[in-house]
Amino acid sequence: MNIITKAVSFLKKSWRTDDYAAYRAEVGPGVNTAGQSVNVDTAMQLSTVWACVRLIAETISTLPLFIYENRNGVRQVATNHTLYSLVHDQMNADMTAVEGWEAIISQLCLWGNSYVLKSFNGQGAIIALTPLDPHRVSVRRMTDGSIEFLYADPKSGMKTYTERDIWHVKGFGTDGLCGRSPIRNGLRSMGLALATEKAAASTFTEGMSPNGVVSLKQYLKPDQRDQYKTKLKESVVGAGNGAQILLLEGEATYQNASGMNPDDMQMLESRTFNVEDLCRWFNVPPSMVGHGTAVSNWGTGREQIMLGFLAFVLRPYLVRIEQGIKKSLMSPADRTRYYAEYSVEGLLRADSKARAEFYATMVQNGLKTRNEVRALENDPPVTGGDELTVQSNLIPLTMLGKITNTAQTAKSALLDWLGLGDNKDKDHEPQG
Repeated sequence: MNIITKAVSFLKKSWRTDDYAAYRAEVGPGVNTAGQSVNVDTAMQLSTVWACVRLIAETISTLPLFIYENRNGVRQVATNHTLYSLVHDQMNADMTAVEGWEAIISQLCLWGNSYVLKSFNGQGAIIALTPLDPHRVSVRRMTDGSIEFLYADPKSGMKTYTERDIWHVKGFGTDGLCGRSPIRNGLRSMGLALATEKAAASTFTEGMSPNGVVSLKQYLKPDQRDQYKTKLKESVVGAGNGAQILLLEGEATYQNASGMNPDDMQMLESRTFNVEDLCRWFNVPPSMVGHGTAVSNWGTGREQIMLGFLAFVLRPYLVRIEQGIKKSLMSPADRTRYYAEYSVEGLLRADSKARAEFYATMVQNGLKTRNEVRALENDPPVTGGDELTVQSNLIPLTMLGKITNTAQTAKSALLDWLGLGDNKDKDHEPQG
């Protein structure tokens, strides 16, 4: 083996393509499982997959995302930072922030990865973020440890990007290099659901048609047999292919020879199981995609579902994005002062009564000012509303009876100064 052959062999081993290379070869054109071609497009034709992806993507994309600056332990919204308008208002020339985040989260749900192209101005600041088609991206790690992204641009051909050019948002994964696609890993579940939907559609389009045997007591001649077949076709009564009835004459008898009916196939039970099974791949409670269960969708039941949805479904996405912004979109100097954070208070807002009780508790215990509470309700600030206050009865036990209101304290101090104190004569107390 000459030196060139060895070098080529070494370079081939120096990088490995992530799961997307295999994904494009297997899932991209469609993997056949349960007799169905499964890929992202066919999976999205399943109402459960559509509902789960849409629920997660629309919920996260409409949550407010802010860039904060930490100034001596006090955080302030950094509206002057270049990233603020990109993540909060408009991601690029074609996408608002909501549309951009919707695309990124949808890609995470379907492909397990999202690749965002960064555009820079002359000073090196990021001025646009553009999500790429993850189906056209491959990842490879070079011998020096760096990562390269190969993008098959439909307009200009293959392009190579570095980590400086691409923000790689990773979903759940096992190697730290790339996320794993729920569609690829759930091929069997997706294929079974597609096959069940196809069988259900076939049952109501063709399966309800008469399928049986017509028996006659005498043998028919060839010409009579042809005439009888024609008569049978003409004697079918019914609309379309469903609920048709045969009209027979003479001594002919009909015997149903249909295959398994919907009850035998447990069609409804199978479709119900498919909904619950597909929801597991996206970690979404079935009740949140319109699936009827025994779980209450009202009152405290709904509130607990929302809390669980935020904690176990949305939070992993939110933290990945917050940390990804700090790691990939901020300079090392900015990371010491700035950070991104979602505002999830809107998801936690209950009914008016519960919200009022929460605000009262926060204000009365000195955890929030009145103006902070008013800001949460989109009300303007009021004079004096920036002071933290507590109820006067919330004092240590050792101070009971020693802390009074301001007027009483001033009065007692004046009496002590005059030498009256507790041995006062009411007639000698100062008036007014």
